[in-house]
Amino acid sequence: MNSSLNAARRARELAEVRDLVVDVLVVGLGATGAGAALDAASRGLSVAAIDAHDLAFGTSRWSSKMIHGGLRYLAKGQVGVAYESAVERGHLLGRTAPHLVRAHPYLLPLVPEISRRHAALLMTGYRLGEGLRVAARTPRHLLPGPSRISAAQTLALASPLSSRGLRGALLSWDGRLTDDARLVVAVARTAAAHGARILTRCRALELSGDGALVRDELDGDTFTIRARTVVNATGVWAAGLHPGIRLRPSRGTHLVLRSETLPGLAAGLHVPIPGESNRFALILPQPDGRVHVGLTDEPVDGPVPDVPRVPEKDVTFLLSILNSVLEEPVRREDVAGTYAGLRPLLAADGRPADLSRRHALLSRPDGLVTIVGGKLTTYRRMAEDAVDRAVSLGRLGAGRSRTAELPLVGAVPDGANGAGPGRGADGRKSGEGGEVRGADRLLERYGNEAGAVRALMAEASWLAEPGPAGVTGAELVWAVRHEGALDVDDLLDRRTRVGLVPRDRDAALPLARAALAY
Repeated sequence: MNSSLNAARRARELAEVRDLVVDVLVVGLGATGAGAALDAASRGLSVAAIDAHDLAFGTSRWSSKMIHGGLRYLAKGQVGVAYESAVERGHLLGRTAPHLVRAHPYLLPLVPEISRRHAALLMTGYRLGEGLRVAARTPRHLLPGPSRISAAQTLALASPLSSRGLRGALLSWDGRLTDDARLVVAVARTAAAHGARILTRCRALELSGDGALVRDELDGDTFTIRARTVVNATGVWAAGLHPGIRLRPSRGTHLVLRSETLPGLAAGLHVPIPGESNRFALILPQPDGRVHVGLTDEPVDGPVPDVPRVPEKDVTFLLSILNSVLEEPVRREDVAGTYAGLRPLLAADGRPADLSRRHALLSRPDGLVTIVGGKLTTYRRMAEDAVDRAVSLGRLGAGRSRTAELPLVGAVPDGANGAGPGRGADGRKSGEGGEVRGADRLLERYGNEAGAVRALMAEASWLAEPGPAGVTGAELVWAVRHEGALDVDDLLDRRTRVGLVPRDRDAALPLARAALAY
């Protein structure tokens, strides 16, 4: 079946689900919900998947764009979580999404605050992480091993660093997403290609094990979707549909800097947080030339907002950590944008930073399955476990999960684009020289569909002209025709990430409106 999502398909499938009883209804279209829709549909089950807003509207678009190997969890003794993360990272790098997930270098600068003993312990941790890579059977050519490099080599990869007292750096590699929201779109479109009905702007008002009362947020119409089993994958909003669940959301804040703010940054940075032996801030150069700085881990009390606000204290905290290792400090006015996401952690005693990232399944005899906890890296395994439980509860005729080996829409076989780990197709290190341009940029975002996007540019001159953040009109039109974008918010805030910088978003509004009308 066609993988394209658009307004016409939505209208057709909305009419269809009123007269059906589907095997699985998935509520929530973040990474886990889209993953559950794909997992169920690829087993041959009939699936409807709904979201009150849009694909990747919630937590899934607010991540650090990292695909972790689980080293942090290993340091806390969470061996199972660490191994699971390493396995899932390997699937994404090598098979399911190699166009969106690649290895990227990260430096831990050996500044005076890190003693030689501490540096030795950290390198031991990196070597344990290398053991995880081996255990997960991820090939070395996809993910190089750790090493120690000199101060000169460190500054060559990260020239904004201060040279005062710098003894070099520990160089490690981990997975990095081109764009977390694009991963969700690829998963949802792959589910659609297997027959899943992907329905955005459909809010679940009431939920039970045999379906949901749903409101179409575009026209206000209310109707029922009937199902044999239901998967609640609404993340931090899960308790609203499954009373009794206790979550403790944690806010992770990032700053967004323009490329000219930290020129010459070709690798990510791990910067130690004072008073914390195993917590680091992250400075992450992005393929679009911007740099993201994160990550806080603060408890959030009270009602869960649709879009979290960033408090000024988070901005101050992250700037102080960043500036502790730079030659020239970044000022508050240099911050071009901010964003925050809420992690759906299970309630427990202790600080949010210390809570387990293991996911949990909660089910009711009537067939309602709720999946909570976890993290972006392990979305596929979370989805598999949720569908396994739904199949068992609903006594559905379905085989085992296929998604570990199922390439997502756009997937390019390893090595087909000539790019090694952390490098673009022209051999440059990721982030080197700022924004990835032209064919390389399209390949990293669209994989084997890049040619179709490029062909669309030939239809009119304005479709090929780069706009804010390098995004072209053709990419926006592609999002309307094939990726389910229904309005300017979908286009600028999720299908592309222009909206992370408010000034760029304002400048791109005319282009987005033209794409919707084209």
